[in-house]
Amino acid sequence: MSKKKGLSLEEKRTRMMEIFFDSVSFTIAGDPASISPLLCPTKDVFQLKDIEKIAPKSKGIAPMTVKDVLQSLVDDNMVDCERVGTSNYYWAFPSKALHARNHKLEELQKQISEAKQRKASLEKAVEKAKVGRQDTKERSSLLKELQALREERTQLQAELEKYRECDPEVVEEMKKSNVIAKEAVSRWTDNVFAIKSWTKKKFAFDNSRIDKAFGIPEDFDYMD
Repeated sequence: MSKKKGLSLEEKRTRMMEIFFDSVSFTIAGDPASISPLLCPTKDVFQLKDIEKIAPKSKGIAPMTVKDVLQSLVDDNMVDCERVGTSNYYWAFPSKALHARNHKLEELQKQISEAKQRKASLEKAVEKAKVGRQDTKERSSLLKELQALREERTQLQAELEKYRECDPEVVEEMKKSNVIAKEAVSRWTDNVFAIKSWTKKKFAFDNSRIDKAFGIPEDFDYMD
């Protein structure tokens, strides 16, 4: 019997993101001191210990890799993390995750374009250095740099495969995902405004104080 192949890092990241995009529901606590950690979707906000329980069982992610995979998503701005008291809370907005993914794609495409330009320039320099076939230090140095650029291009192209939004089928799938993401953002926006209204009535806070307390931008509003 062949050994079952493990998940790649990108597959683990994709499956972990699915954990954050389940149905949304809010709970409100009566104690003002406990409002901050609870003003979030109960199914979409987690502590590390929650992810460590869910990821292996429902997504097949190896327990020992859960923390590193989660941190990689935080580092790429696809998952948000905030420390409340002694605990870290994690959540993800669909629209923000999509924006981060698109930004990464643009960044990789730019790096590949720049690498191609440097490669073309170096190839011309190498051809020029070949005149007479002298094994000069300049030629040797240029050849080494050219080889390094080829390896960099190969690495960037492999990285780009993780972000295949330019593929027609993937683009079509992303369009569908965008609709779902926009609907999810609208639900979040509804809930934020509902919570602001509840907090204002319950504790007599004005809008600016509520926005400042929970980090809500002044121009926060529904997406067009």
